[in-house]
Amino acid sequence: MNRCEWVNSNLLEVKYHDEEWAVPVHDDRCLFEMLILEGAQSGLSWAIILQKREGYINAFDNFDALKIAMYKEDKIEKLLNDRGIVRNKLKINATIENAKCFLDVQKEYGSFDSYIWSFVNGKPINNKWKTLSEVPSISLESEQMAKSLKKKGFKFIGSTTCYAYMQAVGMINDHVLSCFRYKEIIELQNQV
Repeated sequence: MNRCEWVNSNLLEVKYHDEEWAVPVHDDRCLFEMLILEGAQSGLSWAIILQKREGYINAFDNFDALKIAMYKEDKIEKLLNDRGIVRNKLKINATIENAKCFLDVQKEYGSFDSYIWSFVNGKPINNKWKTLSEVPSISLESEQMAKSLKKKGFKFIGSTTCYAYMQAVGMINDHVLSCFRYKEIIELQNQV
């Protein structure tokens, strides 16, 4: 079975690639989860974040933005001592700020989904890469998204992080053509 070249023998990566990566996501809680995880990954490998994903779910109240937006200093101290997550104060504070911004976007647009998918006009982009080396780390859409999110106050959001986010939530299908998931993802897109 052919997979994208970035997938190692790590079972978490294989499961993520085979079941989640590039699958269109329209649930606001899931969109928020991936936004936080992609920001946490900044400067680290995705494998590390996948290993800590359960820790994030537990530490951050299952990515409930309403609860996270209310975190105070005592909760921040608890998070800084939690080995289940990346214990970086800037990233923890960014998660709290991003929860507040996320709630503001929901109020403004009716849902985060409506806002975030507008960067691809509501339709996934299906690239046709033959090799991993062809896959870019940014795009015009990810640059526009990063600029907009920063303007709305989001932290740890650059064009590269936004591109990875777009791949994660199915806004971009960057499975290589030889990967068994490429055509499956297109079929999933047609069902949505």
